Amino acid sequence: MSISKDINKKGYVTAHLDNGKNIIAEIDRLKKEKNAIILAHYYQQEEIQDIADYIGDSLGLAQEASKTTADVILFAGVHFMGETAKILNPTKKVIIPDLNAGCSLADSAPTDKFKAFLKNYPNYTVISYINCSAEIKALSDIICTSSNAVKIVESLPKDEKIIFAPDINLGRYVAKKTGRNMVLWDGACEVHIEISTDKLQFLRGKYPNAKLIAHPECQENILNEADFIGSTTALLKFVKEDSATEYIVATEVGIIHKMKQSVPSKILIPAPANTNNTCACSECPYMKLNTLEKIHASLVHLQPEIFVPEDIRLKALKSVNRMLELS
Repeated sequence: MSISKDINKKGYVTAHLDNGKNIIAEIDRLKKEKNAIILAHYYQQEEIQDIADYIGDSLGLAQEASKTTADVILFAGVHFMGETAKILNPTKKVIIPDLNAGCSLADSAPTDKFKAFLKNYPNYTVISYINCSAEIKALSDIICTSSNAVKIVESLPKDEKIIFAPDINLGRYVAKKTGRNMVLWDGACEVHIEISTDKLQFLRGKYPNAKLIAHPECQENILNEADFIGSTTALLKFVKEDSATEYIVATEVGIIHKMKQSVPSKILIPAPANTNNTCACSECPYMKLNTLEKIHASLVHLQPEIFVPEDIRLKALKSVNRMLELS
């Protein structure tokens, strides 16, 4: 199947199938035909965000997945997000546009090494960031997201012994906010740790009135300089409600699209990355593997499908449900 693309007056891509039908109209038809819902993360490409039935951060997406009545969940995100949806919906078909859409942070906590690590800390409560595999969720007591990590840690007794995994930057930030002395797994998101400190300083000089807002997955030196720290949803809310007119946004560039829609009159500058990529910004290569074409193909074939072994799913479900209850 060949697909042509046009750029409309607003700059959005309009893709067409080789039979002349608009791909977005075809996706909409297939969703109705197969009782499917599209859940998309803020880091997806703009045209995917614009067709999603729900767009949000990891917490919002997990909550939406837990209550949907659709028969098919198409998760426009990365693999661990699809797994979370399957953990919550064992009888539903969960598909993602590209099985190669992984996560560097999830990959930083291999199951065998994490199991061995836990043996050194018996009787510790394991809190794992949702950006991890189903197997790591199954080894955890509670899952958290960047939206609720502080709240979840503070819900535990002050003398509780805690392991926080896999993101060391988020863990360090939460420990500082809560005053807890947690054991941290040494994992990280390649997108957030690749934000260039030197280039960021140049931007701050160029835009002296801009506020620096940052995701807590960023490294500590960036968080120490930030005017506001929060999850993607919290960052979006901040630029909508704050009185400033310029912001340097230190997280994956995909959130800028929703910010521009919410505050079109404000100046939004993506934080620069050390790595060379298509936009010289902080861009997740895994998130950007998903396309409208792949979404269409996934709905046609109901593939690739996410599977989670039932024994793993049941253990992981307990930790995910604890998060949802506390949230």
